[in-house]
Amino acid sequence: MAPSPDPQADHRANDRTPRTPERLTREPNAAFRQLRGARSPGEFAASVRRAAREIGEQVACDARYIGRVENGEIRCPNYAYERVFRHMFPGLTLADLGFSSRETVRGRGARPLSAAPPLPVAPRPADPSHHPSCDPSHEPSHDHQNHEESDVLRRAFMTGSTATVAAVSLGLGPVSAHAVQRVGEAEVSAVEEAVRRIRLLDDRHGADGLYQRAAQPLRTAYALLDASASRRSTQERLHSGAGELAISVGWLAHDSGRFGEARSHYAEALATARLAGDPALEAHAFCNMSFLARDMGRPREAMRAAQAGESAARTLGSARLLSLLALREAGGWAGLGDRSACEESLARAHSQFARGASGADPEWMSFFVEAELEMLQAQCFSALGDWSRAARHAHRAAAVQDPHFARNLALYRAELADDLARAGAPAESAAAGQQVLDLLNQVQSTRIQAMLADTARILAPHRGAAEVAAFLERRGAVAV
Repeated sequence: MAPSPDPQADHRANDRTPRTPERLTREPNAAFRQLRGARSPGEFAASVRRAAREIGEQVACDARYIGRVENGEIRCPNYAYERVFRHMFPGLTLADLGFSSRETVRGRGARPLSAAPPLPVAPRPADPSHHPSCDPSHEPSHDHQNHEESDVLRRAFMTGSTATVAAVSLGLGPVSAHAVQRVGEAEVSAVEEAVRRIRLLDDRHGADGLYQRAAQPLRTAYALLDASASRRSTQERLHSGAGELAISVGWLAHDSGRFGEARSHYAEALATARLAGDPALEAHAFCNMSFLARDMGRPREAMRAAQAGESAARTLGSARLLSLLALREAGGWAGLGDRSACEESLARAHSQFARGASGADPEWMSFFVEAELEMLQAQCFSALGDWSRAARHAHRAAAVQDPHFARNLALYRAELADDLARAGAPAESAAAGQQVLDLLNQVQSTRIQAMLADTARILAPHRGAAEVAAFLERRGAVAV
């Protein structure tokens, strides 16, 4: 879910001393690229995250981070990444991995990102069963002077006021176009990092506790768009970052039941994409607009938005993106009751998915794995009233989902409980519902609560069964 910006790039952007040819030198990291082998950057990033979990570290690694290492932009990893890489490749030194020594990198006159005072670091949890990757108050904090894999943004989202969120997460407080004289690498990287952190926290904990706190960074990002960027490439990244942030905040609104606000954020992202001529951002906006339209009971709009997204995505080279958009289209057809068109779209989705992941896959699609493919199929068959088939796909989704992503696991099990209830299997439905309730201490999602309420309503006539009665009683206590 989310790499930290290269601290040295941030410091260079804030250092107003004249640039020298030596400072612009960048050599690709061929050794690190060789270690990746035939895996895509996204696949390799996933292996880095798995290795981190094995040793109790938290790194927000994704394809973009791997790309920045390989092109030489990140010349030395922070301490957390170094421990993970040494775990993955025993016996290799930083030099063997293609990195420069930490002393060499630090000797470049680094300066802090902003003058904002650091927030207090939360203590490491004492409970060994509490995994740090699921703890919003934990992140390694070595060498704060160099802002390596800084933990302040994540803690600001979870514990700070909106003013603190803006100041800490984006490196500056609420701004206007007149307040910023120059937008550089540091500001753009901060916007991109805010997007990654929102996605990471949503995956872990759900949307309800994040939405209000994410609004100020979004306003700040759009204020930065009105300021002049130092280079065209910086301006393009800022447009993309602000648009992705609008989609991320829109999703938080969407998942917490604020459909009108979500629609506004998605429309803002679409307008940004078209202004910037960014087909990848446009495809993402249409993808989320399709999902929202389905949830709002507008299946024809869902189908057309998905088709528009497919049109924008055709030149991007990502089979996985086309697969997801085909699934969104299938959801629209299912809502219209057109089984034939739905199954045709599902067949296209499977065909594209089978082509595998690639370096062209957008960073935000890290959630789209086999479990999500199964879940979206379950939703299609549920909309068509084929409850047994929907339950089979929902069961498969829950079975293959990575348990570290509690929010998605709860969602898939909630879908399974609902499908089983409608398919006439109340005891099995109640068991699945109990599993969802087990996760609610980790997840805050209005969507999941609403699904459980529907399941409880369907199961109410079966409360004579002990399993059903136990679920209804427990769910009623949670809902109070």
